[in-house]
Amino acid sequence: MFFHHVSVMADEILKVLEVKPDGVYLDCTLGGGGHSLRIGKLLSCEGFLIGIDRDDDALAAAKKNLSDLTCKVELVHGNFSELEKILSDLGVEKIDGAVFDLGVSSYQIDSAERGFSYMKNSKLDMRMDRRQSLTAFEVVNEYSEEKLAKIFHEYGEERFSKKIANVICESRKNFPIETTGELVKLIEKNIPHTKNGGHPAKRIFQAIRIEVNSELEILESSVTSAVKHLKVGGKIAVITFHSLEDRLIKKTFKKLAQGCVCPKNFPVCVCGHKPEIKILGKALQATAEEIKNNSRSKSAKLRAAEKIAGG
Repeated sequence: MFFHHVSVMADEILKVLEVKPDGVYLDCTLGGGGHSLRIGKLLSCEGFLIGIDRDDDALAAAKKNLSDLTCKVELVHGNFSELEKILSDLGVEKIDGAVFDLGVSSYQIDSAERGFSYMKNSKLDMRMDRRQSLTAFEVVNEYSEEKLAKIFHEYGEERFSKKIANVICESRKNFPIETTGELVKLIEKNIPHTKNGGHPAKRIFQAIRIEVNSELEILESSVTSAVKHLKVGGKIAVITFHSLEDRLIKKTFKKLAQGCVCPKNFPVCVCGHKPEIKILGKALQATAEEIKNNSRSKSAKLRAAEKIAGG
């Protein structure tokens, strides 16, 4: 299947980054290379573009799409949680900009065999990195009822989380739940459709995907690591697609932008803590025109910050 993914808020990303021709830029969620291609075209032969992705299909597509760039390009099959080691292995101490375009790609959703979509029947998989052992099948068939309910509640914000977990556990006593279609039928049969809530399986699939890929677990530490490696004046841009991601990024940025962390009853500051970043305005959303041309940009939010302190 051709790797097709339209990069969301691409113009806004370039505006935030203010790309320097000889700069070093890190794309932590490379995908097919959409954002990287636009960044790379602004780099001279002195510039350096680093792309990270855990999906081998994405890396193959990006390698082809970025092949004509004149800057130095390094593509790494890995997880952005490993960016400290990746930069160290490449001999890079400081970068001028970093991009995180979170969530699942259009290609992954549209590829039925990857098991991300509740609209396509396939084996339960949902791995972004197919080298890992944990799949959606293990989550659905081996996790306890309590753990499933917790995941559905926390990662899917599903109000019927306990009921869905119970239904799954009762069903798998007879036969394993092997496909996305089987799981969707179980959910549809037992959970009512809501007027404005979309498909009843949507939040459950989101929750399982986040669990399989540890998406939220690694996010705060990875963004913090990226900020650590920014040069003073360097920019970080993060695109989120659901409220869980956005709240976490907002919280992380606020923490990194905080100055004194002494208890409020201290008369003077003794901690000496300095803010590391300056938050660049409120979250941006896709324009009406972009949403019209790419419906998946509707839920996107872009948050950005600038490094203001060394370290």
